[in-house]
Amino acid sequence: MDKEIDKQSEVLCFDHAEPAGVLEDVAFYRTLIANIWMIGEPESKEWVLIDTGPIHYCNRIIEACKKRFGDIPPKAIILTHGHFDHVGSAKDLAKHWNIPIYVHPDELNYVDGTRSYPVGDSTVGGGLAALFSPFFPTAPVDLSKWVTVLPGNGEIPLLEEWTYIHTPGHTPGHISLFRERDKTLISGDAIITVKEESVMSLVLQSQKIHGPPAHYTHNWQRAEESVKKLAALNPEMVLPGHGLPMKGEQLTTQLQELAANFRKLAIPKHKRKEK
Repeated sequence: MDKEIDKQSEVLCFDHAEPAGVLEDVAFYRTLIANIWMIGEPESKEWVLIDTGPIHYCNRIIEACKKRFGDIPPKAIILTHGHFDHVGSAKDLAKHWNIPIYVHPDELNYVDGTRSYPVGDSTVGGGLAALFSPFFPTAPVDLSKWVTVLPGNGEIPLLEEWTYIHTPGHTPGHISLFRERDKTLISGDAIITVKEESVMSLVLQSQKIHGPPAHYTHNWQRAEESVKKLAALNPEMVLPGHGLPMKGEQLTTQLQELAANFRKLAIPKHKRKEK
């Protein structure tokens, strides 16, 4: 499967209906601005979808999933958090497959129609994505018909080998998923492998470990704590919400450096005052 990662790095997954295998039981599909993850072996009857990309990607996500699992629907959707680029197609997918959506308790109010996220912070600089972030959607989506909270013990329904880790900072109820057996980490936006604020970096998919997207992160102290928590796991592979999968010595070195120097490397010098 390592060759598939190398191939993925070359083609950048521009085919909008093609899943890319990373491990035997993990694949991803790259939407225009965010990744979704499929956990389950090909043709498996027991698989789970992680995140759902932005709005209007429902049909393409369904097509990508069919190429891996046929007509077998996932057992559930798990959201790392509720930002528009991760939750946009959740309602349509849940309705189509008639499946539950799981979120952390601290994220529930942002996906049950009752609470909005703070607007994006254009003062962080770093590129056009940051500049236009105040215009990105922040209004709450209403998934109350399908959504339920994850249990408080870190267990994930339907994924016995995986646990979730509360990694707040980017959002209050952000989670990451970890499998101890092979030290695989699905990091959501707690750590990513592309500079999200820069449109050019997004296009080129320049691979490097970064902290959470600065224009949408509103609690930097908790974000730092979350990065240190993930670095302490010593993951051997990171599967991010933005950017390409990353593994090996490059991952280890950069993640430990980010954890040790988070305030210098991740926190913008110019940003809104945290509330």
